[in-house]
Amino acid sequence: MTENLLPFEKTKRKILVKKDSQTSDKYGCSPEARSVEQLLQLGIINIDKPKGPTSHQVSAYAQKILGVKKGGHSGTLDPKVTGVLPTAVGKATRIVQALLVAGKEYVCLMHLHKEVPEAQIMNVMKEFTGKITQLPPLKSAVKRQWRERRVYYIEVLDIVGQDVLFVIGCQAGTYIRKICHDIGRALGTGAHMAELRRTKAGPFTEDTLMTLHDLTDAYWYYKNENNEKLIRHVVQPVENAVDHLPKLWVMDTTVDTLCHGADLAVPGITKLESGIEPDQTVAVMTLKQELVALGTAKMNTKDMMQRDKGIAVKTKKVFMEPGTYPKVQKKEPQ
Repeated sequence: MTENLLPFEKTKRKILVKKDSQTSDKYGCSPEARSVEQLLQLGIINIDKPKGPTSHQVSAYAQKILGVKKGGHSGTLDPKVTGVLPTAVGKATRIVQALLVAGKEYVCLMHLHKEVPEAQIMNVMKEFTGKITQLPPLKSAVKRQWRERRVYYIEVLDIVGQDVLFVIGCQAGTYIRKICHDIGRALGTGAHMAELRRTKAGPFTEDTLMTLHDLTDAYWYYKNENNEKLIRHVVQPVENAVDHLPKLWVMDTTVDTLCHGADLAVPGITKLESGIEPDQTVAVMTLKQELVALGTAKMNTKDMMQRDKGIAVKTKKVFMEPGTYPKVQKKEPQ
């Protein structure tokens, strides 16, 4: 099996320093240094969704286990589908929108209605990479209209009789059930999706999957034995959910204005990644690697590096509480 990568996994970004800046230990803290209670209000769990319950039910179970009021998941899976279901808790719930636009990967078992030579199957399936057009199934959560989606890769893993096991990497909102149907039509045999498992949702993969039982055990040990090890392993910092996004880092003195919803002006930037383009969703970070906000880039990396003024990022969603960092000071902390 070759290494299959989603677009963001192929992108190599460099960190460029616009101006040197220091961060003060008096304010904020690195994601790893947060208390468990803070983590439970700004965390994300990579749940291994079992077959049976809906995605909403799984998210609700996680909320109930942890005793948190807010929760949300990214990318709904049908009840029969298993696998990667990133579930945010507390104030991290708004992060799911950033994951919805990230690429997805699935392993699918497709059943052909008649046997077909393997070479023919391989050739037809290759035609389903690149840009495809889909009409969502009758039972779907979206309006039924033709829409374009991109398939990044398809690799056949095994063929046994009329069963074809394959891995597919695709744009969010791609219907694998429909792809199976269309492959069957192209082969002239008919086909349907027999089983489906999601193996990637943006930066979340099977490597960090946790079951609801894992979550229950971890929380029990935390509450009853004051053992934080398991809960810290199960609940990840919200920052892990933006690993796929281009990033900018800001000075301590810039953070609080962003927390109040202000847009990010060029003078507040200390570092940024290469390859940023206008209209991209970007993550704005502190020098302690904390997520401050998500926003829309208004300039590319080159302009942000060269200009001394102007709005670099329009702030869309704020995750950090106002007052975490000091208000604008005349002199930057050294």
